[in-house]
Amino acid sequence: MAEKREYRMEELARLAGITVRTLRFYRERKLIPPPRREGRIAWYDDHHLARLRTITALLERGHTLSGIAELAEAFDNGRDVGDLLGVGGAPTEEEPVHLTPEELADHFAGETTPENLAAAMELGYLGTDGDEIVHISRRLLDVSSALVHEGIPLADVLDAAKQVRTHADALAELFTDLVLRHATPQDLPRLRPLARSVVEAELSLALDRRMRRP
Repeated sequence: MAEKREYRMEELARLAGITVRTLRFYRERKLIPPPRREGRIAWYDDHHLARLRTITALLERGHTLSGIAELAEAFDNGRDVGDLLGVGGAPTEEEPVHLTPEELADHFAGETTPENLAAAMELGYLGTDGDEIVHISRRLLDVSSALVHEGIPLADVLDAAKQVRTHADALAELFTDLVLRHATPQDLPRLRPLARSVVEAELSLALDRRMRRP
């Protein structure tokens, strides 16, 4: 395991490409966590350096310091990746995505508010892994990002996702009960693609019916 590095304020500012005065300002605004203190000496680590580089990247993308502070607060209070994935481990078919805070902001330009982050974390979409954010599913990330870029507010997308989650849980329960009445739990993984195909086909037909309505 790599040895943890620590820096004094002047070295940290130099590595981050900012002035010591700016570093003090960020610390006063609570944009970075407090340093470790050893007597009168403040020690910073790679976590602080990553956060400072993130702040610089977000500022270059046009984000305000107030918005960055809100993002940092939500990020610091988020669940870690262990809570996100749960006891059962990673999803069996979905691909988790690791993102920096600025990459997440790029996916949802102007929509990464603390309220939206909290909603995404409550749904189990987002967790944290060190200085990175983890999204539970690349497909869900891509779809939600596409909807936002089509002009649909992220808050509405997340509200719809919460409703879809309720229906999806009910469908999963229905399929599981059906299989277990006639087969064993060991058969569930093998038959799982059939359940997905039924749901996809029925949703496609339902969309056809909905779009034909006046």
